[in-house]
Amino acid sequence: MKPLKIVAHKKNLERILDNLMEGIMASDKQRRIIFFNRAAERITGYNRADVLGSDCHESFGGTFCEGRCFLCGEVPSSWTHVGYPLNIVTKQGEPRRIEMSVMGMTDETGCFAGVLAAFRDVTDLIGLQIQLGELTGFAGIIGQDDKMLQIFEQIRELATNDYPVHITGETGSGKDLLAAAIHSESRRSGGPFVPVNCGALPEGVLESELFGHVKGAFSGAIRHKKGRFELADGGTIFLDEVADLPKNMQVKLLRVLQDGTFERVGGEETIKVDVQIISATNRDLKQEVQRKNFREDLYYRLNVVHIHFPPLRERKNDIPLLAEHFLQQAAKQGQRSSGLSKAALSIMMDYSWPGNVRQLQNAIHYALVKCKGRLIFPKHLPPELKKWEKERSSPGPSRKLDPKSVRAALAQSGGNKAKAARILGVGRATLYRFLDDFPNVS
Repeated sequence: MKPLKIVAHKKNLERILDNLMEGIMASDKQRRIIFFNRAAERITGYNRADVLGSDCHESFGGTFCEGRCFLCGEVPSSWTHVGYPLNIVTKQGEPRRIEMSVMGMTDETGCFAGVLAAFRDVTDLIGLQIQLGELTGFAGIIGQDDKMLQIFEQIRELATNDYPVHITGETGSGKDLLAAAIHSESRRSGGPFVPVNCGALPEGVLESELFGHVKGAFSGAIRHKKGRFELADGGTIFLDEVADLPKNMQVKLLRVLQDGTFERVGGEETIKVDVQIISATNRDLKQEVQRKNFREDLYYRLNVVHIHFPPLRERKNDIPLLAEHFLQQAAKQGQRSSGLSKAALSIMMDYSWPGNVRQLQNAIHYALVKCKGRLIFPKHLPPELKKWEKERSSPGPSRKLDPKSVRAALAQSGGNKAKAARILGVGRATLYRFLDDFPNVS
């Protein structure tokens, strides 16, 4: 092919790629950017003249792919197509959410030659879905209640900064899931997420677990060991049940928050780490400060951004979503059923769930064992739910339902079963149980 034709061919290809709505970026094996189309310029705020020929790990003020593509390590001998969400900060400092698709490129001999990335901006789409209540979950958290939508918005707002986050909520509500979601939506998502349950570790080993130790530091220290903070370098550490930290550990944690440094147990070398700290507790840290159990200065360091995770009883509209999610999870593991009956779901909707989402998950698992693959009825629910349902029934003789009266109530209510139950003077679960036994009535 003549040189002019080659140039013309290349110009035509660039013209085509420049008219795509998706951002397109290509890098060679040395991570040098060799192509950057107009949509990529628009999405990132960087001109192609700013980035062409430069290292893709340095061109955007940090690793663009968050450590997830083929070039974050040794050059691979094989490659696969990967897709993932990504949070970036534009050249103008604006946070954006993009959907990334990366694949390997080959040369004429079939050898690995670099990567091709296609991405689109979904920031406004996700924001609109949250505002309209169209999301049923976000970042691995199931929920559609208004309280959950507010939390989803907070997660998005935290995506571009490293401020300490403190999560409060009852046991079993899902604080660990929220911490993981904050990490996965942040610029640190390519780094490690290291959870630590401060209440589960004995005080004698807590310092070594958090900060590591050197060989010979104490009996049984037969080698150097990195602590959780070192393991979390470049990522996020999640300190669950942080209120259980003893006072001496609180002092050391305060130092890490202030300047990011510490020493291993028995060591003299000062180690510096770059971590985001997320903490959580089911207790009121402010009250712990007033009781002199928790340092006030540490409280203010940890509680820069506060998120309260609501208990399940305050977001009951999410119960059907969560129940269906747990049923689908169980089905993938071979534990199938025909679903939840209306009567069983009605009981679950009215129950207060003191153990929160964790208790709901356990209840689903229990019911799956009892129903033996069939539809889940109230009789398959755990004893505490059946006992609660029995105790909440009005004292005195129960009203017996019959097909004629139920048909009349359904006709009077226009088919609204909750209203029909009120007309009949029974609970919704009672009516649903009757309709399950007499399906021809409805």
